Amino acid sequence: MTIDKKYIDHFINVSSKAALASSYLVGKKDKIAADQAAVDSMRTELNKIDMNGQVVIGEGSLDEAPMLYTGELLGNKKGPNFDIAVDPVEGTNFAANNLPGAISVIAIAEKGNLFNAPETYMNKIATGNVEKGVIDLDYLLKKNISNLAEFMNKDISSITACILDRPRHKKIIDELKNLKVNLKLITDGDVLGALYVSDPKYNVDIFLGVGGGPEGVLAASALDAYGCHFQGRFIFDNDKDISDAKKMGITNLNKKYELNEIVKGDSIFCATGITTSDVLSGIEISNNAYIGETLVTHKSSNFKKIIKRTNFIKE
Repeated sequence: MTIDKKYIDHFINVSSKAALASSYLVGKKDKIAADQAAVDSMRTELNKIDMNGQVVIGEGSLDEAPMLYTGELLGNKKGPNFDIAVDPVEGTNFAANNLPGAISVIAIAEKGNLFNAPETYMNKIATGNVEKGVIDLDYLLKKNISNLAEFMNKDISSITACILDRPRHKKIIDELKNLKVNLKLITDGDVLGALYVSDPKYNVDIFLGVGGGPEGVLAASALDAYGCHFQGRFIFDNDKDISDAKKMGITNLNKKYELNEIVKGDSIFCATGITTSDVLSGIEISNNAYIGETLVTHKSSNFKKIIKRTNFIKE
């Protein structure tokens, strides 16, 4: 089954309007308000769409998030059944402090086809399109890097790795430095970080490290359309997370997930820039219109491009 192309425009509209709503709070030092504005907008727009949608990755469970909570039903109840994954503002700190890289993200797939990721960390690895066996989450870092360099016919010193700049990654970062790999360190923004491997123009060959599990699913949805390689393994290191995972039906807590187990079948992914990054320009408002840039993928039609649109702001 494939998702009708008409939904591409609907979901561009959802992420664009969420980005616009959040953009009014850029630089206001209030990340909660910046996120809430995007949540409110996203929910309003999703409820206008001809679909039976259910949030599988949202703002948290019902007791944590009154809107866009995991399990919430969205849409006007006419049309196909979709799984919906959202991150209304990835990089809330970026938005609050007017720093590059805040984006508004949504991914949809047919019912049952998006992995319902627990709110835990995930160890992940992503590269462009490589042959099976070149890169693996279970390999030592040095093996992954040397395999990738050989596959790409590059020197190791020409490889660039993107990783979150976190104390937990100190050992990996030190080893990458010892291997003479170029580093692109990011402070937030796991989805955007993974997207860098989608196109050689971003000059990132591998994305790796530990970040949010839900963000892993969102990134996988986009990377799937590009034919990229992605693997993830959830980290369950406390009783609550283990109990939550079991309630969700996850029996093998050490399972390594391949991309086609995280996102099955057809999907649509949209990410709209709130503040400008290497990938997307931020929202620009002039007079009664705004310009938004959205990275869109639709797997079945092999549609993947950045769309720049001017829309009028309704008074």
